[in-house]
Amino acid sequence: MRIALLVALLAIPAVAKEREGIVAQPTIQVASKTLHLMGLGLRKKFVFKVYLASLYVENPIEDAPQLLKSDQIKRVQMNMLRDLERGKIVEAVQEGFEKNSAPEMPRLQERLNAFLKSIPDLKSGQTIVITYYPSRGTLIKAGNGEEITLAGKDFADALFSVWLGNHPVDDDLKGEMLSNNK
Repeated sequence: MRIALLVALLAIPAVAKEREGIVAQPTIQVASKTLHLMGLGLRKKFVFKVYLASLYVENPIEDAPQLLKSDQIKRVQMNMLRDLERGKIVEAVQEGFEKNSAPEMPRLQERLNAFLKSIPDLKSGQTIVITYYPSRGTLIKAGNGEEITLAGKDFADALFSVWLGNHPVDDDLKGEMLSNNK
C-alpha cells in the first residue's frame, strides 16, 4: 500500500507557482537542459512591490554558497511589478556587487559597466532575464534593451550574489528564491 501511494505521489506533475499575477513554471527548457524552479521571491522596497524574481537551476541546491559555486546553468528572471528607472536598477546592482564581491571588483568592473549600460528604464510587465551558461558566460536581456553576453564564471557568481550572496539585496527575497519550491 505504501509503495502504491509513493508511486501515485511521484506521478503527480509539479504545478506552476503564481504570485502577484506572475506565473512561474515548475521547469523550463534552456539550451536543451531542464531547469527547476527553486523559488519565487518578491522584492519590496519600503511598502512598494518592485519585482518578482524566479530562480531556476539544473540541479537544485538550497545552500546559497554551494549553489553559487556550482557550475551549472542558472537563471534569474525578474518580472517588474512597477515602472523602474534605469538609475535605481544600476544603483542596486552596483551596491550588491560592492557588498558581496568587493575584493574582486578590479577584475569585474569592466564587465559590470557593460552590464549596467545594457539596462534600460523598465515598465511594469517587462522582464530582466539573466542566464549563466558554463564555459559560455552570462546572457542578459533587460526589457527592450540589447541582449549581451559577459564572459566568466566569476562575473556570474558576483551577479547572482546580488540576490543569493552573504549580503543580498533583500534577505526575505533570498530565502524565497532558494526554498519556496516545496
